[in-house]
Amino acid sequence: MRNGLTTFDLLVFLFYLLGVSGYGYYIYKRKQSKELDSKDYFLAEGSLTWWAIGASMIASNISAEQFIGTSGAGFTQGLAVAAYEWVAAIVLLFVAVFFMPIYLRQKIYTMPQFLEQRYNATLSLIMSIFWLFLYVAVNLTVILYLGALAINNLVGSADGGSFHLILVGLAVFALIITLGGMKVVGYTDVIQVAVLLLGGLATSYLALTLVSEKFGLGHSAIAGFQTLLHSADDHFHMIFAKPTPNSSQEYVSKYLALPGLVMYAGGQWVANLNYWGCNQYITQRALGANLNTARTGILFAALLKLIMPLVVVLPGIAAYVLHQNGSLQAEMSAGGAGVNPDNAYSAILTFLPNGLKGLSLAALTAAIVASLAGKANSISTIFTLDIYRRYLNPQATEAKLVWVGRLTVLLAMLLAISFTWEDLLGVGGNGGFTFVQKYTGYISPGIVAVFLLGMFWKRTTATAAVAGMLGGFGFSLFFNDLAPRLLGAETIFYTAFRNAKGMLEVPFLVSMGWSFFLTVALMALISLTGPAVNPKALHLEKGMFRVAPRQLALITVILLLISALYVKFW
Repeated sequence: MRNGLTTFDLLVFLFYLLGVSGYGYYIYKRKQSKELDSKDYFLAEGSLTWWAIGASMIASNISAEQFIGTSGAGFTQGLAVAAYEWVAAIVLLFVAVFFMPIYLRQKIYTMPQFLEQRYNATLSLIMSIFWLFLYVAVNLTVILYLGALAINNLVGSADGGSFHLILVGLAVFALIITLGGMKVVGYTDVIQVAVLLLGGLATSYLALTLVSEKFGLGHSAIAGFQTLLHSADDHFHMIFAKPTPNSSQEYVSKYLALPGLVMYAGGQWVANLNYWGCNQYITQRALGANLNTARTGILFAALLKLIMPLVVVLPGIAAYVLHQNGSLQAEMSAGGAGVNPDNAYSAILTFLPNGLKGLSLAALTAAIVASLAGKANSISTIFTLDIYRRYLNPQATEAKLVWVGRLTVLLAMLLAISFTWEDLLGVGGNGGFTFVQKYTGYISPGIVAVFLLGMFWKRTTATAAVAGMLGGFGFSLFFNDLAPRLLGAETIFYTAFRNAKGMLEVPFLVSMGWSFFLTVALMALISLTGPAVNPKALHLEKGMFRVAPRQLALITVILLLISALYVKFW
């Protein structure tokens, strides 16, 4: 095991820390020529360029759950988990063309504001509170836990004290960036995404050369990749076939996480539409720009999404092959008695040469800190603008709103640290990536149904929206936790399989799809009892979804590339 950092690694890492902090301070001071108001702090209104928007979206998305969690999924499930990346690219095209014109015309800062404009204040308040809880208790906690776990393994420390020190260090670094507001977050994310892509691609390249060396094929990344294709053919298929009675438990577990073609019938689209189209954390980067800039930035993010499996999935597959070959035994078991897939990425990093290990540590830290900062800024925005200003202090000055936002960031980070300190939520026992996807999936169907019907069906009522939000959660709870026990393993809606604990389980992406369709049906039935056109319906103007020729060309290229990838790895 080659853990530990040399002086050269530390210097590379220190250069990254100083570079990001210094640039963030420069951006912050440059804005101090006038008093920072709420629009500047929360949205960086009008100041983010298209490349800053796209880079910031990716830097905030590729967090610890992607670097560590998706590499862990690559170790167990293979390239099939890249569906989350490539379907996301298609969804981003949809968001750029159809969602952003609506959001920008409504002049909103937050997603709850949209819900209030389209429905009512009650629904907006409910969702504000729910989103705050989800962002703190699930997202911030998972990012902190997985990030501290990976860095702790990389630097070669097994004691809990180091884990906790790293945990606090990540939170403090993110706080420093976040307190400067959205403009500092957005522009430092440009550096973050460059570092994480450079370091991530370097890690993937060296993982392939390591495979080549371990199999006696010299120092060749191409030979390493060919070895992966040959030695782990089952890890290079996007679609899993339905398990049979003779299927192994390992294969059944893969299918439960990524249920073949059926997940493309609903679940994958619902999960990605919720994350990329209805999520304050992501959309906030584009809400302060004009339509052309916002669209181009989102399309740029979609293009970057296509290459992310090279960064976050391939190292996990390489770790699997090396582990099967007798390497990485100790590294994959770090921190426990058995193999932990979430150790895959840090296990690969331990074999990097001096300097590159520091660069990869910087890439990992960039992903973690960018996500923490972006999530914390969104928490701050929702609480300050949708709860504090509206219900607690309507007369608050711009300066006070900014300071309340900063205090909210601090409190959110302290809560996340407390949840993570002893892993109170059990992230380590679930697999980080699956943990986030599964538990976010309980509310995704309701959110997506409320947003889609609210935008594109004028008859949708506020009563239907509240029922849909509650009903979506209820349907998800039913399919995920009750249906197998009440209805058995085989119904017209689903097939349940026994998980590793011996319990019948419906694949959560199947549950998400059915929950969404039933929620839409429930909302439609309730809305039909109301007026033909709801008084708060959006009036979509002719031509508002028309895109510029260059944007259309980029959309076409992205769709062709995704098609080619699926044809190759079906």
